[in-house]
Amino acid sequence: MATKTKRSTKRRKRVAWTKAHERELRTHSRAKTPVAKISKLMKRTIGALRQRALQMGLPLGHRR
Repeated sequence: MATKTKRSTKRRKRVAWTKAHERELRTHSRAKTPVAKISKLMKRTIGALRQRALQMGLPLGHRR
């Protein structure tokens, strides 16, 4: 019989977007900062940044 092993999955806790975070994202968008760099600076995933930029109507990424 196979035994189940615990997987060490690291789950991220969701962080709410504040006005300051949105302001920072808007600033990076205007400066045309690469998404990977924004992700590391803001400690958010690339997908989360793209989704928020889409909601805010901001251009983000290499295709502008």
